[in-house]
Amino acid sequence: MSLTYDELLAAITTPGGREVRDPATGEVIGAVADSDPADVAAAIATAKAAQPGWAATPDARRRALLHEAADAIEADAEALALLLSREQGKPLNGPNARFEVGACAAWLRATAETPIEPEVVVDDGTTYAELHYRPVGVVGAITPWNWPMMIAIWQIAPALRMGNAVVAKPSEHTTLSGLALVHVLDSVLPAGVLVPITGAGEAGAALAASPEIDKIMFTGSTATGRRIVESTAANLPRLTLELGGNDAGIVLADADPKAIAEGLFWGAFINTGQTCAALKRLYVHDSIYDEVVAELAAFAAGVPMGVGTDEANVLGPLQNAMQFDIVDRLVEAAKADGARVVLGGEPDRAAAGYFYPTTIVADIDPAAALVVEEQFGPALPVVRYADLEDALAHANALDAGLGASVWSSDRARAREVAARLQAGTVWINSHGGVDPRIPFGGVKASGYGLEFGVDGLKAVAVPQVVNG
Repeated sequence: MSLTYDELLAAITTPGGREVRDPATGEVIGAVADSDPADVAAAIATAKAAQPGWAATPDARRRALLHEAADAIEADAEALALLLSREQGKPLNGPNARFEVGACAAWLRATAETPIEPEVVVDDGTTYAELHYRPVGVVGAITPWNWPMMIAIWQIAPALRMGNAVVAKPSEHTTLSGLALVHVLDSVLPAGVLVPITGAGEAGAALAASPEIDKIMFTGSTATGRRIVESTAANLPRLTLELGGNDAGIVLADADPKAIAEGLFWGAFINTGQTCAALKRLYVHDSIYDEVVAELAAFAAGVPMGVGTDEANVLGPLQNAMQFDIVDRLVEAAKADGARVVLGGEPDRAAAGYFYPTTIVADIDPAAALVVEEQFGPALPVVRYADLEDALAHANALDAGLGASVWSSDRARAREVAARLQAGTVWINSHGGVDPRIPFGGVKASGYGLEFGVDGLKAVAVPQVVNG
């Protein structure tokens, strides 16, 4: 029987704990207790004890349990989506809370059905060698606040599929969402194979530094990623790091401004711009620049923003005050430097929620802070260029390389330009879409390691060659 919202909240909230507030209204929605070092150690010990039995479970049974976990998420989908909306701020509708919960179930199923077989590497009549992939052990999964359920599943599902146990630490900003997801999954999974811990950086640091952790998966800022690398130096666990992005998009001169406006909008403003692989700086050829800006602004002006539990809204607030202040500072600096605000740019700073209006900034210097710093919010700078070489140079100049995109009516030409962009993924005439079958990961300071598909399964395993 599915859980109601109140039942789900009661199962994960800790009376007297740290208050959790709705970023749209400021209302207290629950409370959580943060893990201390002893709690972290106990969670790791629990996972470590459960892992050998889970590893010995046949792959077919592990796959079946991932499907059952997807069933459980679907049964509790509305309660999960409402909690996610109230804690993270994203609306129920659009590519938001209900979408995210549905993606969790879909990703579990796709991970369960991804084939991974031993690879014959030599078979010449004299020598025979196979490459197998064995469980790595205990995986520490540290997840962010922007897509707190979906990104957790991106880490948890492949780790479990390959026979690992998982200690999961959600962001301190979206702890309830992380605990709710684990609560539902643990209604199906064997005891101990998925254990949550809570808290801020101290809990994550304790997890990363533990000699009992065999793999760390982290999605978040580059600065925190560097600290995780430092924390793991003594023990050398394997790492997958999906770090900050400042994704560039290049619109070629042959693009159709009206046709691409909606794609540009969602590439930049999905989840109110709070997405690692969102379009965060757009370079548009001078010949169509004004038309692209006008079409994009016209589309953006019609997309409603407000409290997430209002079924009409598809954009919500920023999740926390820190992120609101970053976006506000960068837009104000752009305005002071003479950039033209085409849409938005004037938040109600006295409002109860962290709402920042959808903002498009044109005629901006390519070296402006709004361009070169990751804003992670609903403010898109649009840079004019005349020479494609200049656009490519600006796009590749930053030490970020998660994603990028090229927009053109000539797909072959777009692919030629894509090949010159320094990014882990380059999309053509779209931006930011992910697929459980397609590997995803960054280059440069956007991290290393691959997630999704067969490569994602291999990343949470250790290779073993059987020779003979």
